[in-house]
Amino acid sequence: MNTTKPSVLYIRLRKRISIRPGQTVKLGHAARLFTDIGMETELKELVLYRHRQEDGNRVVIDLLQVVKTVREAAPDLTVEAYGEPQVLVVVAEKSAKPRFYILVFAWLLLFFGAGLAIMNFHTDVSMKEVHMRITELVTGERVDHPLWFQIPYSLGVGLGMMVFFNHLFRKRFNEEPNPLELELYMYEENVNAYVIADEMRKKSDGGNPVDGRKPESGG
Repeated sequence: MNTTKPSVLYIRLRKRISIRPGQTVKLGHAARLFTDIGMETELKELVLYRHRQEDGNRVVIDLLQVVKTVREAAPDLTVEAYGEPQVLVVVAEKSAKPRFYILVFAWLLLFFGAGLAIMNFHTDVSMKEVHMRITELVTGERVDHPLWFQIPYSLGVGLGMMVFFNHLFRKRFNEEPNPLELELYMYEENVNAYVIADEMRKKSDGGNPVDGRKPESGG
């Protein structure tokens, strides 16, 4: 009676990875691996995909492709997968450093745009009249420019924005993500989900379900 325990490869695909044009995607780049037979180093070098220019800048590697590649290299290895069923491969050149004048222009645009938005909001709700009325209720006198109330209010608006976004330049007040980071995260997750669904639809329409390449037409 053979009581030898079968060798198992535990694998968890990453959600998204990046490569340069023409590069290859290896298993160690696309997934986290663990096995009880000490083959992680060899398995990490398995090539899952070689980028071609006609493939575009978004490619999806399916779990079936990973299993097929692993079984071809180690037929006796059992694959146990966890997590995501696909990994999105983003093909892009090395990101260029931001240009200083574009950064300054964007900063000025956002600064004055946000200022105009706040002023327009205050005009719509008659904030000046509200300040004058509050001053009159507190002091008993009506003042056209209650600076002792308006200046702390303006400083409080800026302080509230810093607390809301959890940032003062590059300094974070705590480890909690701010609303902007959450929105960017949800946007990226939705984009990834859409791209993966679209690529899988293209594969099911006419491509190979394993490597995602369209069959070549006969001459």
